[in-house]
Amino acid sequence: MKISIIYWSGTGNTESMAKLIQEGAVSAGAEVVLKEVGKATPADVTDADVAILGCPSMGDEVLEEGDFEPFISSVEDKISGKKLALFGSYGWGDGQWMRDWTDRMKKAGAVLVAESLIVNEAPSGDDEEKCKTFGKSVV
Repeated sequence: MKISIIYWSGTGNTESMAKLIQEGAVSAGAEVVLKEVGKATPADVTDADVAILGCPSMGDEVLEEGDFEPFISSVEDKISGKKLALFGSYGWGDGQWMRDWTDRMKKAGAVLVAESLIVNEAPSGDDEEKCKTFGKSVV
């Protein structure tokens, strides 16, 4: 199974999650490509068996607007029927950005293969295991 993990991270928290998710998916036998969103193309999403997308909560609980939001907009009309999973970190709020993003991807026709994963700040302890388990569950 070919998995693409594409993420944006400002402080490193979401990047840490991405690497832990990659570790879990690889341990379950997946071939995983990990890319920062600035180096990703829409084909990284469409050509993968599953695309795992990660972005922290920004501003008033929205996706990062400089790089990540334009990327999501560029693939939104290409993901109908596509298997996706979503993750990200947050420092405030209650996860509204993830609920909004999840709804948006469902409305675009994506098939979410796992419950979206959010972690407060940097993953540590149980959250590290949740990230690895998330990666395994997608496989």
